[in-house]
Amino acid sequence: MKSLSRRSFLRSSTALVALPALESIGFSKVAKAAASVANAPKRMVFLSMGWGVTKESWFPKIDQVGYDYDLPKNLAPLARYKDEITIIQNLQHKYSTEAHWGSTFWLTGANRYGVPGKSFHNTISADQVAAEQFGKDTRFTSLQLNGKSTEGHGPGSSLAWSRQGKPVAGVDTPVALYHRLFSDDSTPLEQKQALLKKRRSVLDTVLEDAKSMQKGLNATDRDKVDEYFQSIRDIEIRLSKEEQWLDVPKRQPLEPVNEPLESLQGYEEVKVMYDLMVAAMQVDASRVFTYRMPTDSLIKSMGATITSHNMSHYTQGERRLVSEQRDQTHAELIADFIDKLKASKEADGSSLYDNISIAFGSNINSIHYLTNCPTLITGGGAGVKHGRHLVMSDRKTPLCNLWLSLLNGSGVDVKSHGDSTGQIEELFV
Repeated sequence: MKSLSRRSFLRSSTALVALPALESIGFSKVAKAAASVANAPKRMVFLSMGWGVTKESWFPKIDQVGYDYDLPKNLAPLARYKDEITIIQNLQHKYSTEAHWGSTFWLTGANRYGVPGKSFHNTISADQVAAEQFGKDTRFTSLQLNGKSTEGHGPGSSLAWSRQGKPVAGVDTPVALYHRLFSDDSTPLEQKQALLKKRRSVLDTVLEDAKSMQKGLNATDRDKVDEYFQSIRDIEIRLSKEEQWLDVPKRQPLEPVNEPLESLQGYEEVKVMYDLMVAAMQVDASRVFTYRMPTDSLIKSMGATITSHNMSHYTQGERRLVSEQRDQTHAELIADFIDKLKASKEADGSSLYDNISIAFGSNINSIHYLTNCPTLITGGGAGVKHGRHLVMSDRKTPLCNLWLSLLNGSGVDVKSHGDSTGQIEELFV
């Protein structure tokens, strides 16, 4: 009998239909019984706003710890979800030295001088650790979103960094994200396959040429070539992923999603990006998302006439008012995001919100201070007991302890991440 895989399909000239669960291709009676109840997948979302917050009106009072705390005015739009958010204080990256880099090392915790002789070094970001597990069965291993203006974020192509510490490219507009998610390429399948074959052929030639020049290299150059080989392997993985989904049509959400306007800026830009993330989850296009949110365009859409950098150096007066309004706008947008996640149901009857972990924050506290990174988390996917204000007893608790906790809580079995020293056990008790 011809060997079949669980991803086998019946094809005709006009349709592609997945085969049912057949015992001949590995589905036992036990497996069929388990498959009768669909388990909703875990998802993770990381949101960074760059310049930090207005510390006097964003953080809860330091002596109000636990469930009984007053929600600060800058988080007031989240009042209806106070029982489902957690605010954490005293988290930081010990290697942070760049007061203008709000997100470059936010998800990695790396030491930029960690490699002798180099002035910049990064490591894998928490989202990409999750993507290695969650992205195996989705069209997109992960999705990286960017705002049109990224002042205050620092170097990088998105919030994401590969296992080699290289920047992962992001999608910069809602229009581009919309087409990536829902627009099917009309190129004939045979032509797609031929193009993919050509790209593989070019890659093989480059790899052979690189191997042939290894002889006689010194240790430094061998390290560079090894790094190059890893980049080639990363491309091979992406090509394999593309090949896997080449003839699988893109799923469309139950409720049609309109193509966004090219002119979207600031507030509307962020709102539509959140909406598209929800739509992507509904069709299970990806389970891991990062969003490096806009800065200048956001406050301009609120009516501000100053730059986000000037706002970040706030004092009493216009700058502080704009900073506070920025915080409240982010809180309003997150509350709307939660609304939509709760309203969207999974196959097992739970909601998207029940199975997701969301982190919102920045590597910068405010006015370029790099201690006590503003951190808000929500979602039911990591098993966190929400509704609290947590203040770590160690004022220098690694922010990577949170990433480790959320990864483990979401089912990603890793022992450490970045400079982590262990999980934040208080999150789960």
